[in-house]
Amino acid sequence: MKTHAARPAPPCRVSAIVPARNEEACIGAVVTGLLACVAADGGPLIDEVVVADNGSTDATAAVALAAGARVLTVPRPGYGEACWHAVQASRGEVLIFVDGDGAADPADARWLLGAIDAGAELAVGLRLTPDPGALTAAQRWGNALACWLMRLIWQVPAADLGPYRALRRTAFDRLDMRDRAYGWTVEMQVRAHRLGLCTVQLPVAWRARAGGVSKISGSLRGVVGAGCGILGMIGRLWLRELARRPGSLAHRLALRLAQARALAPNARR
Repeated sequence: MKTHAARPAPPCRVSAIVPARNEEACIGAVVTGLLACVAADGGPLIDEVVVADNGSTDATAAVALAAGARVLTVPRPGYGEACWHAVQASRGEVLIFVDGDGAADPADARWLLGAIDAGAELAVGLRLTPDPGALTAAQRWGNALACWLMRLIWQVPAADLGPYRALRRTAFDRLDMRDRAYGWTVEMQVRAHRLGLCTVQLPVAWRARAGGVSKISGSLRGVVGAGCGILGMIGRLWLRELARRPGSLAHRLALRLAQARALAPNARR
């Protein structure tokens, strides 16, 4: 993994994290839009934009760099993989995640970051009224199903898995994020709820992508992959929780597995 710009040493206040793959038609406007956001004191709202180029075969990295971003090359594919590495390379005390397809309005960053300033540890953007064509029927249905399962299993008051979100770095570090694919947003919200982090949800605009092809809705493989990643993460988190409950089937199976592993070295002697 390599970067196209050296990482400055001093910390800054806000870093925008932008995962991107083959987004040369959109990424320039995303970067310039984020850097153009102005804070109440007249200074920049966002101090740096870190674009994680996740295996692009087009000019995504060059366009992002020319627009003013720091570009990180993350060759291993995965939405969570790109986000995680970009966070590690960033300097901000507050992180705001923005997709590289131009669907999010950079101006809405002020509402998410304002919630963090007001005391929230995680602020999730709700895509309540997306523009026509911004979300397919499969995306809407899958999003609703995942949120319903989160409410059912953990009582997470989730209304959306929107990727436009902000959180404090201290909160991110506590989350101990493990997923490196499409289960990233689910894992973040569930872990935040289980840790008791102060989480708010705010409506944001959601537009049809500015260009290029969606990595999810653009193909059957993308739809299936994202669905499996999201639902698979919910299943894994649920099973891990059940395994910690004494007397549950998952707990008994976990104990037997641990016993079998402990006995295995003795059996080979």
